[in-house]
Amino acid sequence: MTTPTRFTHREIMVTMSGLVIAMLLAMLDNMIVAPALPTIVGDLDGLNHLAWVTTGYILASTVATPIWGKLGDLLGRRITFLSSIAIFLIGSALCGMSQNMGELIAFRAVQGLGAGGLMVGVMAVLADIVPPRERGKYQGVMMAVMPVAMIGGPLVGGFITDNLNWRWAFYVNLPLGVVALAVCWFVLAKLPRGKGQVRIDWLGAGLLSAWITTLVLITTWGGSEYDWASPQILGLAAVTLLAFAAFVLVERRATEPIMPLSVFANRNFTLAGVLSLIVGFAMFGGITLLPQFQQYVQGSSATNSGLLLMPMMLAAMVVSLVGGQVITRTGRYRALPIAGTVLMTTGLALFATMDTGTSRLTTGVFMAILGAGMGCLMQTTMLIAQNSSPVHAIGAATGAATFLRNMGGSLGVSLLTTLYTNHLIDSLGGSGQAASSAGSMTPAMLRGLPENVRHAFSVAVSDGVSAAFTWGAAAAAAGIVIALLIRHVPLRGFADAPKPEPAAELQSA
Repeated sequence: MTTPTRFTHREIMVTMSGLVIAMLLAMLDNMIVAPALPTIVGDLDGLNHLAWVTTGYILASTVATPIWGKLGDLLGRRITFLSSIAIFLIGSALCGMSQNMGELIAFRAVQGLGAGGLMVGVMAVLADIVPPRERGKYQGVMMAVMPVAMIGGPLVGGFITDNLNWRWAFYVNLPLGVVALAVCWFVLAKLPRGKGQVRIDWLGAGLLSAWITTLVLITTWGGSEYDWASPQILGLAAVTLLAFAAFVLVERRATEPIMPLSVFANRNFTLAGVLSLIVGFAMFGGITLLPQFQQYVQGSSATNSGLLLMPMMLAAMVVSLVGGQVITRTGRYRALPIAGTVLMTTGLALFATMDTGTSRLTTGVFMAILGAGMGCLMQTTMLIAQNSSPVHAIGAATGAATFLRNMGGSLGVSLLTTLYTNHLIDSLGGSGQAASSAGSMTPAMLRGLPENVRHAFSVAVSDGVSAAFTWGAAAAAAGIVIALLIRHVPLRGFADAPKPEPAAELQSA
């Protein structure tokens, strides 16, 4: 088993300066784009493709995450991390130059390929240099970036949309990305080199891409583009099952699997992974749909809708920060996933009760409850997953856990946005001008329409958002059961890293 390189406190802090900038880059993108989405889809006439602006990004990030994690184990964190930043910046520039929805979705996928490496790279590097038992005190430094991204991101995105052009929501990544590249080039130089054996499981990566893509297509097209029992959806379901079965067989036999199945032999890892999926489902679904409600129903500008997301973001940041400190001092963490799933379910259920009369204050309270739930879960699920994995496979394990979170995001955005869009269009079936222009409707256009048309559109948006969050609450409720099954396993230091469990050894043989 590989012995981790020891880092002094000063070396850890210097290295983390590069990680903080990279995390800020990844987190800002989602926060900046969210308030601009209503204007983007209206400008490019793409209501029916709303989900894919976010799903294309998350799906590409999901598929790329385990690949980046494995490449980091093989080639070293530094080269893979820098490469992911470069790809992210190229995708950002291309997104800003998009002329139609097809181009924007494709370029968001390029951006997502790089983003997958950013998040797994940050988590894997942190796992390389700090043992789980001591990680809480350093997470406090890492979490300092969250208020900047979560508060500043929506405000910047809203300001750009209202005062400049939505394209700058993507161009703004470029200067920060150049700084991230320069800083990480120097501060990551102390990280250990890779194994020097570059053997990528391309077949496994291809099969992974196939079954994830077809699964997301099912949740996006089912019940909207095609009936659930249509040949197209049934065909996609068959491809999903076959590709998944083939993926499992390939990964069991691969010398260097893109996603080692042995990590799933650990019960806590699997449970933490499922919770990560639920967090992604709720988080990305909420961030995508809430600006729709705020701008179309509550009449907020893009800037204000970004500001109105603050209760959720601040609650997530504060709870995550406090939770990390509690874990470091006590070494115990089991209560956080349980509390987090209860709070998340409650928040989503409250969102499902919203209507055209719901005030901004009430919405803010609902967001704070949801944010507190996410704060209990975001860092804790990753900590449990990493603590349950062998040190020599920490990159692949981190990639697998991040993959599950991103997969939840892909499914959450595609499924919840499809439900929202279908309810919106159905509700507008007889509402004249609003129905005929729903695909190209922007908040600014809506404000110029007659009162009866504005009211009909607002009711339709409210009904659609409520229906989507009802299903989100049902998914989160399942997470409560999962959280109760997690067992407390003492957090390790570098000296007592776990060996693979017997079941894991059998799988890897």
